[in-house]
Amino acid sequence: MSINANPFGSDITTDDIVDTLSFFDDWEERYKYIIDLGKQLPAMRDEKKTEEFLLRGCQSQVWIDYELNGSTMNIEADSDAHIVRGLLGVVLAAYNNKTPAEILAFDIDTYFDSIDLIKHLSPTRGNGIRAMVQKIKDAATPAT
Repeated sequence: MSINANPFGSDITTDDIVDTLSFFDDWEERYKYIIDLGKQLPAMRDEKKTEEFLLRGCQSQVWIDYELNGSTMNIEADSDAHIVRGLLGVVLAAYNNKTPAEILAFDIDTYFDSIDLIKHLSPTRGNGIRAMVQKIKDAATPAT
């Protein structure tokens, strides 16, 4: 079975997220926007919500799968928490539908800094988002 297509990385880009978040004056509004982003993430089929795709290091349950479609990686992800689904959208905007080389070259820390994200997350959520990023980078790293 193939990966469910999602709008992140194509219709919703990192620039879109940076621009939209810059309009909000406080973090309550930013969190609402991030939660709304999560609502645009297609649900992962239940049969894929297994140990094989479960991401370790997250406070909530997070599942990530990917496939190479031509030269680009298509990433499917889901979570049982609304805010985490939104954070997945923030990450997928950077990585979904990109080549492995583009994924590895993307400066995710600068992106997170530009939206002032990490310091507004709890330590466990911060660790979780780093685990999401690392899983995707590991998938994009060529086997040696």
